Amino acid sequence: MKAELTEKFSALYGQEPKANYFTPGRVNLIGEHIDYNGGLVMPCAITLGTWLSIAPNDDQVIRFKSLNFPEEQEISLQDAYTKTGSEWYNYPLGVFNEILKKHKIPTGLDLLFYGNIPIGSGLSSSASIEVAMAYALNDFFDLGYEKIEIPLLAQKVENEFIGVNCGIMDQFAVAFGEEHKALMLNCDTLKHKSVDCNLGDYRLAIINTNKPRKLAESKYNERVAECQAALADLNKEIKLNNLCELNAEKFALHSQLITDETVLKRATHVIKENDRVHLAAKALNDGDLQEFGRLMYASHQSLKDLYEVTGKELDAVVEFCGDYEHVIGARMTGAGFGGCAIALLKKGQEEDFSKQLTDFYVSRIGYPASIYISEIGNGASAI
Repeated sequence: MKAELTEKFSALYGQEPKANYFTPGRVNLIGEHIDYNGGLVMPCAITLGTWLSIAPNDDQVIRFKSLNFPEEQEISLQDAYTKTGSEWYNYPLGVFNEILKKHKIPTGLDLLFYGNIPIGSGLSSSASIEVAMAYALNDFFDLGYEKIEIPLLAQKVENEFIGVNCGIMDQFAVAFGEEHKALMLNCDTLKHKSVDCNLGDYRLAIINTNKPRKLAESKYNERVAECQAALADLNKEIKLNNLCELNAEKFALHSQLITDETVLKRATHVIKENDRVHLAAKALNDGDLQEFGRLMYASHQSLKDLYEVTGKELDAVVEFCGDYEHVIGARMTGAGFGGCAIALLKKGQEEDFSKQLTDFYVSRIGYPASIYISEIGNGASAI
């Protein structure tokens, strides 16, 4: 890919790039819809991602080009920028804007992006672009940002420049990912530790349902409100900052305080899912992929029955995986209501899995899913 990008860069800009960078996408292996409840998530970086080639120019302009999008932007080097429209280049432009608050960029830049993360799939293409830009500028100009500051900067860009109220998980995972490692992260405190995640004879299959996620934002906000209602009920008797301060055993002693059946279901998922993250970390550290796979299926069932965020498309994928002998675990990943599922698939079965799942999914849903095979890869780096 580096050689191909160098060739494209030279054709577009009339010079070779002076540096090249890669930032991955991410999936969350387990721990869903608990980040805003003080819980733990377990994302990993994948080997799909964003490549960025960069070279200085003498024209005092920043040129944004991508091999994925026809839109280009050439903008003069200045002290601050504002978002214009919804084009892809607003993401790296926002990073420039944030960095310029503390640093002066001494030269114009020619930039070429390429990504193989499916857009809108929930695999964090936007976080990948933001972290790629921040990492590249920090490295290229030796700006002195610590590693922990890169995802925080990228999240601030997403929140304030782009206008999306996301948490830290996506940016953190794509910056801190390690090959054959998952990342157990507390999204509130940013305390984190690596978890051994050598998949051995298995690979990560990522299945994009290709369903438009129109309901995701409104339903997401609804679930947040339901969790806040559960916390308020519990706080009538015990004092909690968030739901995940309880484990399932302690929750059982106080769950009668939640009288609304729907709110009780939401809280039950949150607390048991947080417990599953702890169990998943133990299973992975023990090299017990069968147990980890069982926990993946249990997570999906809870997201289906208790949290009600899956939908027929994601359920169809996981149903197929449950009956396919070479898959040992599968679940939805991300916010739900469409987006992606993941599965642990035995090596050598990729072609057969893709064909059989496609046939099943088309017969059940009416259109094909997209299937990607990935390893667990490294975070942002120069290449």
